[in-house]
Amino acid sequence: MSSGAVPAAAVEGSGLWARVFAALYDPLLWWGERSGMADRRRDLLGRARGRTVELGSGTGLNLRYYPDGLDELTLTEPEAAMRTRLARRLGRGSDRARVVDASAERLPFADQTVDTVVSTLVLCTVADPDPVLREIERVLRSRGQLLFLEHVRAESPRLARWQDRLAGPWRRFAEGCHCNRATLELIRGRGLELAEVREASWRRMPPIVRPLIMGVATKAVSD
Repeated sequence: MSSGAVPAAAVEGSGLWARVFAALYDPLLWWGERSGMADRRRDLLGRARGRTVELGSGTGLNLRYYPDGLDELTLTEPEAAMRTRLARRLGRGSDRARVVDASAERLPFADQTVDTVVSTLVLCTVADPDPVLREIERVLRSRGQLLFLEHVRAESPRLARWQDRLAGPWRRFAEGCHCNRATLELIRGRGLELAEVREASWRRMPPIVRPLIMGVATKAVSD
């Protein structure tokens, strides 16, 4: 269409697949979680402190790994089907966390009011990581931290070529996920200092999403 409008059938189809994908999400990740991913979540999220905001919380797989005693835990999720499952996992009447309908590109928090931002398998999925990283910088206090766990572009040239070949079909299947995104380089290019980075492999998952990075980036002290 010349106006750039999306046909109604395409919108309905996208909404249907979003609901199906949300229903399949936990089963699809089950083997990967049991083969090491759950331990990585536990290790990473145990470092959360103060006022904590999680980006793209999905169905809430991280929820059980947050430490007690956080000042506040906010779970953001823009996709309605995922948000429904997230609220269900949290439980009715729970005061452990609150669920907010918000995208990672536009966080509903004032400047420098957050101690910890968490991103697990999110920077691969957003259309453009730059606005997200700018938002992270904006909301973090001085010495605030970004805890990240992301799958990334492979260092192996052969696997990277396969990631490039399959990027389109995978993005359609996995609701926007970019299997060939060089996320670590994007974080390095922002005003965040990498305090720790570890490489790992997401076992029992398709090879194009197996290369992982996890670590901590901190915001510099404001003048």
